[in-house]
Amino acid sequence: MAFTGNYSCDVFKTGLMDGVYDFGTGTSQVFKIALYTNAATLNQSTTSYTSTGEVVAPGYDAGGQVLTITQVPTTGPSGDIAYISFADATWGPITMTARGCLIYKYDGSTNPAVCVLDFGSDKSTTNGTFAVQFPSPTNTSAIIRIS
Repeated sequence: MAFTGNYSCDVFKTGLMDGVYDFGTGTSQVFKIALYTNAATLNQSTTSYTSTGEVVAPGYDAGGQVLTITQVPTTGPSGDIAYISFADATWGPITMTARGCLIYKYDGSTNPAVCVLDFGSDKSTTNGTFAVQFPSPTNTSAIIRIS
């Protein structure tokens, strides 16, 4: 099955209420980004990291890479939207194709999902840099916004 869109995973929404996720300053929690081919089945119901459909290529490690939080939880100018963002993730030089990615909390056990991002089409590089570029960390464009 193919990617079908961008999703905040249901487990993330309930996990926020249960205190599973902490994006705050000084957090010891680690968030990762894993890349997937169009063979992956990832959607709103995705509960955790999976290797099924993950990119396999020399220079890409299963499980993806650690993300750096560039904007800690904050609210927008009107105080009604909390948002965070991450630094861009890059691999390379590498030859690979990816259709999308999964951001998840890496805990070495359950690895709960945060969100699924569909690139809209296959994206490839041949012996170059593969980059996932995150939008500006603002209350209207950050990758994770809660209103």
